[in-house]
Amino acid sequence: LRYEYYLPANGGNEVILIDSWNDQNALDRHHALPLMKKISELRSKYDLHMEVEKYKNLDDDGRDERFIRR
Repeated sequence: LRYEYYLPANGGNEVILIDSWNDQNALDRHHALPLMKKISELRSKYDLHMEVEKYKNLDDDGRDERFIRR
């Protein structure tokens, strides 16, 4: 659904990538692309490491609405 990249204002070497997918099947198809194999090879070649945080959209029952300002 989207990719968003963020670079540090101080010029550091980190990159934050936020991506969104319709479902796990869409993400699995993305990971199966030939491009992902190339990216994995580059990570190994340059000894690049990453941290991953995965968030799932839960069924919203509305209890948190009073805390959200839209």
